[in-house]
Amino acid sequence: MSPISRPLCLVVAAMGGEGGGVLTDWIVEAANASGLAVQSTSVPGVAQRTGATTYYVEIFPTPLAELGGAEPILALSPSLGEVDLIVATELMEAARSVTRGWSDPERTHLIASTHRVHAVAEKMEMGDGRYDEEQLQAAIVAGTGGRLLFDMEQAAKSAGCIVNAVLLGAVAGSGLLPIAPETFEEQIVAGGKAVESNLRGFRLGLQAARGDIPAPSAVSHKRPHPPVAGAEILMERLAFLPAGARAVAEEGAKRLVAYQDARYGRLYVERLDALAAITGDEAVLARVAKHLAVRMSFEDVIQVARLKTDPARLDRIRAEVAARPGQPVVVRDFLKPGLEEVCALLPGFVARPILAAAHRGGWAGKAAWGRQINANGIFGFATMRLLAGLKPWRRHSHRFVQEQAGIEDWLAAVGSAARLSPALGVEVAECARLIKGYGGTWTRGMSNFQRIRDAVIAPAATGIWPLAFALDAVANARAAALADPEGKGLERTLAAIREKAAA
Repeated sequence: MSPISRPLCLVVAAMGGEGGGVLTDWIVEAANASGLAVQSTSVPGVAQRTGATTYYVEIFPTPLAELGGAEPILALSPSLGEVDLIVATELMEAARSVTRGWSDPERTHLIASTHRVHAVAEKMEMGDGRYDEEQLQAAIVAGTGGRLLFDMEQAAKSAGCIVNAVLLGAVAGSGLLPIAPETFEEQIVAGGKAVESNLRGFRLGLQAARGDIPAPSAVSHKRPHPPVAGAEILMERLAFLPAGARAVAEEGAKRLVAYQDARYGRLYVERLDALAAITGDEAVLARVAKHLAVRMSFEDVIQVARLKTDPARLDRIRAEVAARPGQPVVVRDFLKPGLEEVCALLPGFVARPILAAAHRGGWAGKAAWGRQINANGIFGFATMRLLAGLKPWRRHSHRFVQEQAGIEDWLAAVGSAARLSPALGVEVAECARLIKGYGGTWTRGMSNFQRIRDAVIAPAATGIWPLAFALDAVANARAAALADPEGKGLERTLAAIREKAAA
């Protein structure tokens, strides 16, 4: 196909606040300045991460002056398999654009940032709803012929701009468009907004695309656990675990020593040791090590206060909003503790009658005390530090006792299932994803787990069901509960499982 027989087709996928519209304008204006026929359209999305805006650009690669008065016909929307270049501001948007069918494994080139901004749907899941980044990468590789992927958000932060300028530089450096890099730079200057920082970002993207500098790699957003006295001794006591499970358990032990104390970390190790006496399967032990650490470090008012007064928190916020040195930043936390959260801190003999009366009266979910706290003000910070200082009291609280009983119940179910089959043990261990949060969220999750335990896990672990049916039943019940925390979908699924089991 000759160079002038068809236009170059570009899709730009961006979220709110990432400058997708400005990026598209830069490309369009650069094409105009190069004497090329160009046309762009956009399909707006909604809020910041519930949807993205898609921009579509067609550029005829031969200058109009060389067409002898002919005018190319340009389309308003992309056609399946006919997009030459996809530009995405985030990894999920890149994968979504590829899997929509616009790309062709031989024709399409992708330029995208590898950082993630988690979607609302991911955050709403009862369990860990984050999409597997390896699967996203695999979908991108399968659907494109060429790729330029690196952490452009990190590059943008180092340049003091937003990600669109880095993307423009990567597009210019890729050589996929018949437009000189200097022409793109001229459009940034002509725009007159944040020129210096945008040019720095543009040049970083340009150099990374050309291979002149290493592309900034993805950075881990996981906060390392600070050194805590007693954690090192626990590391030695985890030698009974297989290598893969031990690596997970070491992180879990550090987390729990920081969360409570060394004694609590020892309880974690003892629980894993008891399970290891039942099964030595690495997959079961690794999965339990992960979920047990999360369950034992449950969220309560004390933990929330500790996280909000973490000395690194304000530094992280200042970095996120790009505050200059000496520039004041005010952080306001909106708190609305309910009756369940308040009673969670009380001793059980006090909390139980209060909660029972509240549930009988129908006002358990209505009683809440909302307030705003200036987190970096003296009074607000002192209030939070006072709550965080209640950590030694946690062991005597109603919530602590509830959680430990629930954890032992779950571990017993995992042990019973693992005796029958390691695969079944893994499925039961994954049911810990149902239990999270506090108040109504915790209550619903615990209720759903207990229903699955009684209706599915208990008969499955006795061996009266064929193993394949048992595995399928536990997985389906868990998926139904995660998809519908209110339990209606779970009820239908349990009914279907009972019907099949009876047959």
